[in-house]
Amino acid sequence: MSAQPAGAAIPPHPPETSTASAAAAVSHLTGRPAPAPPRSCYAVCSGYELHYMDWGAPDAPLVIAWHGLARTGRDMDALAAALSDRYRVICPDTLGRGLSQWSRDPDHDYCLRFYARQARELLDHLGAQQVHWLGTSMGGAIGTAAASGLYEPALRARIQSLVLNDNAPELAATAIERIRTYAGSPPAFDSVTALEAFFRQVYQPFGWMSDDEWRKLAETSTRRLPDGRVTPHYDPAMVRQFIVHPDDYRLWDHYDALDLPVLCLHGVESDLVRADTLAAMRTRGPGARGQLQVLDVPGVGHAPALNVPDQIQPIRQFLDAAQAQR
Repeated sequence: MSAQPAGAAIPPHPPETSTASAAAAVSHLTGRPAPAPPRSCYAVCSGYELHYMDWGAPDAPLVIAWHGLARTGRDMDALAAALSDRYRVICPDTLGRGLSQWSRDPDHDYCLRFYARQARELLDHLGAQQVHWLGTSMGGAIGTAAASGLYEPALRARIQSLVLNDNAPELAATAIERIRTYAGSPPAFDSVTALEAFFRQVYQPFGWMSDDEWRKLAETSTRRLPDGRVTPHYDPAMVRQFIVHPDDYRLWDHYDALDLPVLCLHGVESDLVRADTLAAMRTRGPGARGQLQVLDVPGVGHAPALNVPDQIQPIRQFLDAAQAQR
């Protein structure tokens, strides 16, 4: 794929032609039948059980698709389904999220260094020597920290390309405080439909999602409390990261160390990734070496849901180009 100019815009995708399901994404993008259902798997990494969804053929080139701070790997279903005709796509639940185990030592474990360690052990479990990494928000930060090799030197040569979905080496402090506030005090509701309404409100910046996708997001993000109410499916203590490791998301040293192709999808309405940060990315690290592409996603904030062809297709083209260079 020829490099696109930094800041090139992805045209808006009208809701009436947007992908409404993972199967529809595959049909629209490849013209092939929907893939086989993914496999639900578990691995022990750094003493904790991590859950992950495994899409595609076991011998296909491997993509790690890592979700955002208070989300789960199921957010990647549409993207993984669309890519799984050519790639094996692994979508983990981070420690303390979804079906993965919760930390016994939140102040130590809920940080990028520990997540990078678990990522290395997950790749060891998979027997993966070379992978492409795609991460939304926190998942992108884990990918940057992992690919730099500063935390886990063995990962530097194993990660071949990096897709950052509305993530950068420096994040707006006001947006971090907003996320910390709502994620650190998750509400509880009497019904799943009430929780779904809450998700529709707080995740409206994701962009267009079908009613079926909102329902799936709610059902895969729900846990029931002892009193019978439902709440988002994560450990609230994971926000200790912002207290104990306040500079965890200042990743310029890691970004400057990257030597691989990078694609950054930027939600135009995002309050997390600032324009001046994107400008600095173009002059440092992979940006200075001509390895960075920035694509603006209009009508979307933090972070693009990666569920429509106009978002999926540039990722596929980027991965195909990176894979061809191996």
